[in-house]
Amino acid sequence: MELADYVDNIKLELTGGVLEIELDDATLGKIVGRSLREVQRFIDETQIITVPFSPCIDLSNLTGTDSNPVNISSVSRIFRAVGYLGDTTSSTATLYTDPAWASQWQMLCGGGDMYNLQDWVSNYASWNTLLQLRNTTSTDLAFKQDMHDKKLYINATFDKPTLITIEYVPKFTDVSQVKSDYWIDIIERMSVALTKVTLGRIRTRYKQSNALWSQDGDTLLQEGTQELSDLREKLRVNSQIIYPMD
Repeated sequence: MELADYVDNIKLELTGGVLEIELDDATLGKIVGRSLREVQRFIDETQIITVPFSPCIDLSNLTGTDSNPVNISSVSRIFRAVGYLGDTTSSTATLYTDPAWASQWQMLCGGGDMYNLQDWVSNYASWNTLLQLRNTTSTDLAFKQDMHDKKLYINATFDKPTLITIEYVPKFTDVSQVKSDYWIDIIERMSVALTKVTLGRIRTRYKQSNALWSQDGDTLLQEGTQELSDLREKLRVNSQIIYPMD
């Protein structure tokens, strides 16, 4: 949904297309933007991007496949873009091949009388034990995100990959970037509630004791405050604590 769609829905909700609203489109747009900023820290839907590997990746300079900048709120997981066995369709697959995977038939099919095979098996067992020790002291693909400087530090204990895949929670700068129907609904409901609060405060600024007609400011203020409280409690209860809040 575009910003104009949110504004139109707010007007429809509060006026029914019959009444007039005191707030102009620019002010309603600011209310929608405020709703996005409040909801942003609870959004837990992730996206994926694959970039060249580096022990320190600058997250502020990433671009997507559409050449648009990628804004990252928090990094959830990272993966090797190419497995240990590599791309089997590539001529460089042998560079990533595990020697035990490639020669396990020799160890299991009675080839013990082959020349130097037993020494090779012993050497492989030692090598595998060394890998286990190294993985214990240094975790492969352990990462740390520096929120302040927008850096991602990655530890690679095994062969360093050429590409790395990053799963991240995006940081939205515009409501049009939000594609999930669930979060579109949350932003819209919060925008309506905040608009009710704003209108309620405007309409209760002055009291007319002898007027024939009275404004609905008190009702709007009460409705908006209650709806905001219910939405914020819903977001708090359902927040995913595994994702850092930005």
